[in-house]
Amino acid sequence: MHGISLWAVSASAQLANDNLNAIYCKDAGGISFKVFCSADSLWIVAYWPKGGRTAFRAAFSPGSALTVKKATDSSFLLNSDIGSYHIKISLNNEPVLRYTTSFKPAKDLIIPFWPKDILIPGNDNNAEHTAGKIHVSQEGTRSGLIYSSMHKPRSGSFLYFQNLTALAKYCEQTETSCANVVGGNWPEMGFSLPPSKDKFLKAGKEVIISDAFVIFDEEVPTDEATTIRQYLNLLAAVYLHLPLPPTTYKEWPEILQKGLKDLIDSPACWAQVAGHRYFNAYVSDYTTPPEIMVQLAVLLPLQDYADWSRSTPEVIKDIKANLPTFYDEKIGSIMRWLPAAEDKLKEEEEQKKPKVMDSWYLHQPLLNLSRLALKGDKRAEKLFLDSLDFSIKVAHHFNYRWPVFYKMDTLEVIKAETSPGKGGEKDVAGLYTHVMLQAWELTKEKRYLNEAERAAKTLEGLGFEMFYQANNTAFASGALLRLYKITRKELYLELSYLCLAGIFKNVQLWDCNYGYGKHFPAFFALFPLNDAPYTAVYEEQEVFCAFHDYLKHAEGEDILPSVRLLITEYIRYLVDRAMYYYPTVLPKEMLEEKPKIGELDPKLWIALEDLHDGWEKSGSVGQEVYGAGNAFGILPRHYLLVPGEEFMVYVDYPASGFKARKGSAISFTLSGDERLECKMVLVKSGEAKLPSFSVTADGKSIKGKGIKNGHIQYLLKGNQQVRISWA
Repeated sequence: MHGISLWAVSASAQLANDNLNAIYCKDAGGISFKVFCSADSLWIVAYWPKGGRTAFRAAFSPGSALTVKKATDSSFLLNSDIGSYHIKISLNNEPVLRYTTSFKPAKDLIIPFWPKDILIPGNDNNAEHTAGKIHVSQEGTRSGLIYSSMHKPRSGSFLYFQNLTALAKYCEQTETSCANVVGGNWPEMGFSLPPSKDKFLKAGKEVIISDAFVIFDEEVPTDEATTIRQYLNLLAAVYLHLPLPPTTYKEWPEILQKGLKDLIDSPACWAQVAGHRYFNAYVSDYTTPPEIMVQLAVLLPLQDYADWSRSTPEVIKDIKANLPTFYDEKIGSIMRWLPAAEDKLKEEEEQKKPKVMDSWYLHQPLLNLSRLALKGDKRAEKLFLDSLDFSIKVAHHFNYRWPVFYKMDTLEVIKAETSPGKGGEKDVAGLYTHVMLQAWELTKEKRYLNEAERAAKTLEGLGFEMFYQANNTAFASGALLRLYKITRKELYLELSYLCLAGIFKNVQLWDCNYGYGKHFPAFFALFPLNDAPYTAVYEEQEVFCAFHDYLKHAEGEDILPSVRLLITEYIRYLVDRAMYYYPTVLPKEMLEEKPKIGELDPKLWIALEDLHDGWEKSGSVGQEVYGAGNAFGILPRHYLLVPGEEFMVYVDYPASGFKARKGSAISFTLSGDERLECKMVLVKSGEAKLPSFSVTADGKSIKGKGIKNGHIQYLLKGNQQVRISWA
């Protein structure tokens, strides 16, 4: 329990007033809702079937008489000294509550404080007599949500979601941010307007100051698995009610060619060491030695593109030839830093020292080497297998609980925890599980499968704190799904969901349309770390690929529909957003002039590492060469090549079961949820005019429309069978 604020005490007293009459009542999904107007607030109170109440403050007027001017069904007009309010309430039987509040100031207003909009008043109107748990709340500019359960009285759980996209006009006028606006402590939580300081709301100009969605569930989870499932299900249910931003087709084949040219031709992307060429981590970063993670982070998407296009750029051969130079015979493992250049490290950071390993930096290259090995690359297979015993040694030494940094030669811990009391890199156990499964698939040696199981079990009990880095957690989710399919042990499926919950806790389900945020879409962007202040291209690209693999492994499996929905929607929006990591499509005024690492060339088709909140410049870390896999990962997964034809089929949802009959027809199956839309584009890829197409989805004819460059676009639903024929 926490102490409660004077605002909560006052609100509880107002709600206890016997003279307070409901001005609107409605039952939905077993919950009764009543609307009250007190002296300073308009409240929507939910009465749970098992007892207990949850109150939502839809309007607030500090210290002044708030009066109802007009009430018609679920729409309310209110007056106060500071201005007028228009509140719209909608309810359905899931039940989902939505309340949207518009405010028109009577005078130019500075807003130094605004109370939270959720209160648990208790059945005796003493909020301090209630008890509950907040499982998830907003961090930084992630989704403005709270997921909470009520334990006293034991009423149920709810997920509250503030549509922060709707607050753009407020933030633009006041020059405020939507970071950390949803939070609080039991029993007072929710959303509060970001306080303004120097900028004011203009008199007579109406702005939305809240657009809240709440979904209710009578279950109070009693264990980790039930909690995680409920969170994923409630988040997906709320998602279906959100005003989703539109997407547009992007010319990814053209973007890829520009990026490939700059990656190969720009000397700023390369370093020379002992006659070998290596990728820099960042554009014009010549002081940091080459890293194996960087080489493989670019190589694997390039290899995916080469397999898809049936052409092998010379750069692939160069990178592969140099991989053995990262192997240390004495230690018996690949190393993070190129051994021949370790003496160049400036040691200005903890990890930038010879033989210091960031725990996940060992396993991510091993994972990528195993992917190459399973494609038949013998050089990669040798490096991978020769490094496995050391990897297992480290896992045993740390008992499958890795620190942040350690020494490769002594295993001395350099940094144990991410922050005091938070532990080390918790999701590395999942990444290690993936590496061991790859080793088992490659060799069929049972010891690797045993290692995978031992590591996986250590993730149990970590809850929403398991997530350390997005790409690690995403690959872990797929590995755990595979482990479930191999062993049929339910624990591993639940742990797979645990990983996914950590990822969807760290996304931004809103568009930052204020400040610089007006220049790029941010809906469903993913943050690389729990506390990262920006989204990052490399981690997003890897999660995108990991999610595609997850859906492949999930074919024929009875996974949660909410999981399938959220994964496919993340993929759809990533394909729409990813172009905006390139500085070439952004206005120069929003780019950081002096990044932390290297230089920023706004004409170079090499992605920025970082995109920030709308009031901050982007590219402050640098232009990330190892994020260059962006386009190379998208093309093979979203463009279907049609044999013998001068067109491709683009779909922004993942597709499977692609079948083609030359010169006749093609068919495939869409992933996703049938309640949501996706786009298919028949892409003109040659000089010939597109043929006349007939398109059906689940047997029903679908009409397309022409878009720029001669392409034809169709709107489809998720989870459909699509057939395209032409003459």
